[in-house]
Amino acid sequence: MHDRTTHTAPTRRDYVKYGGAVVGGGLLAGCTGDANRESTTPSTDSEPADGSEATEDGSYTASISPMGEVSFDAPPETVFTRLTHHAGMAFALGRGGSITAMHAPDYYDGLWNQFVDRLPGVSLDWTGLYSSWEPSKEKLYELDSDIHLADPAWITKQDNWDRADIDEIGTAVSPWFGNSLSDRHAEPPADYAAGYEYYTLWEQFERVAEAFQEQERYEALAAIHDDLLSTIEANLPAESERPSAVMLASADIEQIYAYTLDTPGFLTAHTRPLGAKDAFEGAVESNSVVDFEMLLEADPDVVLLLGGFEPETSLPERREAFRNDPVGSEITAVQNGRLYPQGARYQGPILNLFQLEMTAKQLYPDAFGAWPSYDEGPYPEIPDDERLFDRQRVADIINGEF
Repeated sequence: MHDRTTHTAPTRRDYVKYGGAVVGGGLLAGCTGDANRESTTPSTDSEPADGSEATEDGSYTASISPMGEVSFDAPPETVFTRLTHHAGMAFALGRGGSITAMHAPDYYDGLWNQFVDRLPGVSLDWTGLYSSWEPSKEKLYELDSDIHLADPAWITKQDNWDRADIDEIGTAVSPWFGNSLSDRHAEPPADYAAGYEYYTLWEQFERVAEAFQEQERYEALAAIHDDLLSTIEANLPAESERPSAVMLASADIEQIYAYTLDTPGFLTAHTRPLGAKDAFEGAVESNSVVDFEMLLEADPDVVLLLGGFEPETSLPERREAFRNDPVGSEITAVQNGRLYPQGARYQGPILNLFQLEMTAKQLYPDAFGAWPSYDEGPYPEIPDDERLFDRQRVADIINGEF
């Protein structure tokens, strides 16, 4: 049963409202162009992302699918999120401490800080926040956030939410402004199917930056991202010389999940630009359960282990489980010691920079410098002359000192 509690008291956010326009048809943004590049330039088939308009009273609008055009009286100060790509966007814009909710906050606080540790003068603390994987409407009233940086199309996939609930929160508390189904170009529910658009990670980040009126921060970070992609593209080996690879996640060897490296969507924003060969050759879909026999048949040159940076995860134990299994030990990647840690697929812009650099080194050490030996702790120190982006510059942008 849906929560139908009626809230009739005046809201303090009468100044924040939906503009009413829904982003119209067009082709799916992010599907055109070079498939190996996470472009920061919106597709010409989608509504321009630089259409934020300010009025004489200081209010302005920003637009994103599936909400369409949203009006703001002032930049949001407190931020509700559900998935960590949105939390990562707020963090990149200097709002990491303004988040009121997120999925598995303690887990992702530990994981994110393994990377944040390498950004001078930047700190992050998400511990103890409301865990919003299955948010309640009453809790959103209680949190009273200035923006819901989450996708209502995804929220309504839960049994306790429908379109009326979304509209109620968007009017009585604050707008929704997020897009999650671009993760793997998933099909939206019927209420949001018409005109739903897909974005790359950085296309969506640009729109989120407009909602916060932080276009300069976005442009500065996008320039770093573009330079990093240019470096990668200029130094990639020929396709015939690239290794085969798989990405895996497992709590134990009894249930191993495989994830694709090059399918559409921002979940592959750190692997697709690197163009490694899919060891499964398309025979295994993302989020499929595989066993050692299937892995040996695919016989990848490189295995990327999701969650390998999470502080409570023992990377040495994961590697040992492969080496101790009579089948797993025969896999080429295991025999050559090429089992490497990964962070998270629901990455924000900052994690994306680190993971692009990390994965480039793991796949192509001759081209980008070897990935250091790593068992635990923060992202390893990379020699200055082997870094693929400037940590101090990124830190300055996050801190607003650029």
